Amino acid sequence: MSVALAARGSVWVHESDGGAQASAAVEALGTILGGGKRVDPIGIDQLKPFVPETFAGLAGMGDLIVTCESPHGRNRHAGELIAQGLFAPYREKTQTGLELRDCRGQPLFAARYPERVYERFETVPTLLIDSLLFIENRELLDEEFPLRNPAIEWDRFGKAVVDQLRHRVDESHSAAGGSTLATQIEKYRHSPEGRTEKAREKLRQMASASLRAYLDGENTLPRRRQIVVDYLNTVPLSAQVGFGEVNGIGDGLWAWYGRDFAEVNRLLSTPLAEPAPSRRPRNALAFKQALIPRQALAYKQALSLMIAQRRPSYFLAEGEPVLHQLTDSYLRVMADTGVITPQLRDAALPIPLKLHAQFTSPRPASFAGRKAATAVRGKLQALLAMPRSYDLDRLDLTVVSPLDGQVQGAASTLLRGLSDPAQAKAAGLYGYHLLNEGDDTSKIMFSFTLFERTGNSNLLRVQTDSFDQPFDINEGARLDLGSTAKLRTLVTYLELVAELHARWSGLSAQQLAALSISRRDPLALWAREHLAKADDRSLVAMLNAAMERSYSASPYEGFFTGGGLHHFENFEPEDNHRTMSVREAITRSVNLVFIRLMRDVVHHVMARSEGESAALIDDPDNPKRSEYLARFADKEGREFIGRFYRKYAGKPAQEAEDLMLHGARPTPVRLAAAFYGLEPNAGVDRLSQFLARHLAANADLSNPTLQNLRDKHGPERWSLADRGYIAGLHPLELWVVAYLRQHPQAGLGEVLNASSAQRQEVYTWLFKTRHKGAQDARIRNLLEVDAFAEIHRAWKRLGYPFEALTPSYATALGASGDRPAALAELMGIIVNRGMRLPVTRIAALQFAPGTPYETRLAYQPPKGERVLQPEITDVLRRALIGVVEDGTAKRLKGALVRRDGSVVEIGGKTGTGDHRFDTYGHGGQLISSRVVNRSATFVFLIGDRYFGTMMAYVHEPYAAHYKFTSAMPAQLLKVLTPALQPLVDGVTCGVAADGAARQPEPVALRATRAP
Repeated sequence: MSVALAARGSVWVHESDGGAQASAAVEALGTILGGGKRVDPIGIDQLKPFVPETFAGLAGMGDLIVTCESPHGRNRHAGELIAQGLFAPYREKTQTGLELRDCRGQPLFAARYPERVYERFETVPTLLIDSLLFIENRELLDEEFPLRNPAIEWDRFGKAVVDQLRHRVDESHSAAGGSTLATQIEKYRHSPEGRTEKAREKLRQMASASLRAYLDGENTLPRRRQIVVDYLNTVPLSAQVGFGEVNGIGDGLWAWYGRDFAEVNRLLSTPLAEPAPSRRPRNALAFKQALIPRQALAYKQALSLMIAQRRPSYFLAEGEPVLHQLTDSYLRVMADTGVITPQLRDAALPIPLKLHAQFTSPRPASFAGRKAATAVRGKLQALLAMPRSYDLDRLDLTVVSPLDGQVQGAASTLLRGLSDPAQAKAAGLYGYHLLNEGDDTSKIMFSFTLFERTGNSNLLRVQTDSFDQPFDINEGARLDLGSTAKLRTLVTYLELVAELHARWSGLSAQQLAALSISRRDPLALWAREHLAKADDRSLVAMLNAAMERSYSASPYEGFFTGGGLHHFENFEPEDNHRTMSVREAITRSVNLVFIRLMRDVVHHVMARSEGESAALIDDPDNPKRSEYLARFADKEGREFIGRFYRKYAGKPAQEAEDLMLHGARPTPVRLAAAFYGLEPNAGVDRLSQFLARHLAANADLSNPTLQNLRDKHGPERWSLADRGYIAGLHPLELWVVAYLRQHPQAGLGEVLNASSAQRQEVYTWLFKTRHKGAQDARIRNLLEVDAFAEIHRAWKRLGYPFEALTPSYATALGASGDRPAALAELMGIIVNRGMRLPVTRIAALQFAPGTPYETRLAYQPPKGERVLQPEITDVLRRALIGVVEDGTAKRLKGALVRRDGSVVEIGGKTGTGDHRFDTYGHGGQLISSRVVNRSATFVFLIGDRYFGTMMAYVHEPYAAHYKFTSAMPAQLLKVLTPALQPLVDGVTCGVAADGAARQPEPVALRATRAP
């Protein structure tokens, strides 16, 4: 049977061996679980009480449904027993946990809980077995009765029944339980909250334990031995801060006493020393005697945990003194009955027990080596809707991922080793445009991702970095990745060309000539000219022609964008006086060409938008002008309100007043205008006090003067804009200080809501027709913002990860930020010829293997989506290959050669990000510049199947010391090519096209000279 189930937008296919329809199976299981009474309809929520929540949350009941429903199903008997109220009888595991495997089935990550267990009965120290049986179940291992049912000790059970009856009559009479180890296991594993509230629950435990005892046949001795092991491995011992739930003696010793499990077992397995002989001592005996105090401590600690299981949350917390007393009592009794020797008792009694108040975990293994596993676990946690990785790691679950563990290991070893400058030199990372002599490579983070496209998804093959923290630099930050943004800009440019082709390619020359095109839209003007003259009007021809359009690379022009005048520079000064094609510019990564290309893109989007920009600019009576001006007033007003709020929030009224007037030239008129903006209802006496604080001591503050100032500058005299002008202050600054004086606890949201009318009021001047030039400048600013919003929608469709672009031509150079993972997604679209395919990080899930609940799930990716025309991606692919053949990544040319001698095509886009926080003064003068971070990125494709990213990144305060460029990740990829060679030779997870298995070669570092 195959059951498809939706799980958070993806489809998982459940595979099992039954043939009945899923709906019929669900109904049948509902009847079984309902004890013969049909539960109709039965759904996942109703099945939750009967199975782990995992199945209800992800996959339904699948295998269990079918094999319980079928009369011949392997779980039919289990289903019937469950219907009778018993626990499912099968060999339960004592140790489970999450396991991640790579595409070859090799382990990437494994969690095992409990962590410290006995593998078999023979490994348990006899001293522990004897002690446990004395305390809990003395007849369990009696070999005289091989057919004995371990679930019941009749004498203890009978006494417990009598005691319970007497307790009902006399509450002061102690009523001990009659549980054996077998029934205790059933209780803490299956009973509600691990408790026995009623006699019926006790009978259910005993019946279930009895069935489980005879799974291997009527001779129960092997099973009884296993019960001892299971109990010691799984007994609940409360929970410890910093550790979590504690189960089993092994984890209990570690969590509560900090004891090494193997050491404790060695001590308890070593025979105790006999009394010293009367003649001369022997060395071996002296050694054994020296062990006694250590043996006694280990034994007393283990014994205390066996006692604590009766009330673990009490004994291992506030009941610790009582636990110590009970432990000492048991030591005496067990010595009296011969379970332990008097010598061990005497050595153990004086030893104090000290529980750890909080578990201090040892330093975990390097995060850098576990990045891929951590990423897969994060996706799995989201898929299963599990709030904590703690719970995820404790699932009985095996996960198969498409990660290639061998290439992953080679890449991880390479990147982590680069913290050693000697290895970085061997990798060729020092030289021109790379690292300078003396650069400390330990401050630089390196990351690498690799994907392989298949017919229906992109498989994650490698994800690693050298950052020894859980943070994933590929997906977790907004980074300035520099000129990689030119690739996104080029994609948008070609999309616009394709749209123009779709609209106009069928028009005649006369129809093209009749088109009305804004003179501010050079892209549309070029498209019309191309189609009017071209012999080949195909889309491919037009796209190639668009790649040959030429632009100046001159940096000597200013660009009004982002609300101000900006100048840009080229990376190579030799390009400053050149004119070049778009193709050459992407190959050489020339900044000014892409600034001008982005300008053409923005102007084209502005020109084609509703309410043509030309009409808005040219027609002063266009009613949409007022709408744009109101938007501008609100937008810019919000920016000023936010700035002033941050300046004055939380400051006392007097401090805010002094700060507002600091640097202003104080005059009675200015101060009076400011004062009545702050306190419109104040009289002349308050005005006098205000002026006295801010004017010279000899200032004229006579009543006539004050009254004159009140009459001329009182609250009714001026608008907010005029008052700010007279006071020499920004009117919104004056308003914010006044509002916070009246509402000192106001948040920014409240201030913004309260200022909506004032934001419009202070821009009233802008709406007057005599200011058309100022109006035009602001309308153009908003039209540009709208254009970038539309460009953002195009980028978002192709995987751009953020909710907005910086509305500036500098976005073409990386000003809006990006993520390596998002760039890899864009490269995947190009490699897949315009199809956006899902990424497969988890290929299969296997829940509870070897149990009646075993369920296997195989990932079935959702259908891909076409987001680019294949003609566009073909042009992009050729351009990206040109970057390696003749451009900024030339060092990779010919780096991979197939076994038949053919060269593997490599393409990509380089980018160097230098993210700075600049402070400017009056007149645009740069006051300070702080380097926040520096990055170098190469987003690449290899052949027609593989793509990914390589990146180097360093943050402040170290970033200012480095000058490396995107040549460095290109060099790193070149060093890694030996590990990638089997992949391009047709080896996918160890199986070549010809069926021969091959292993990726280790990366051998040797001294090289960077080209």
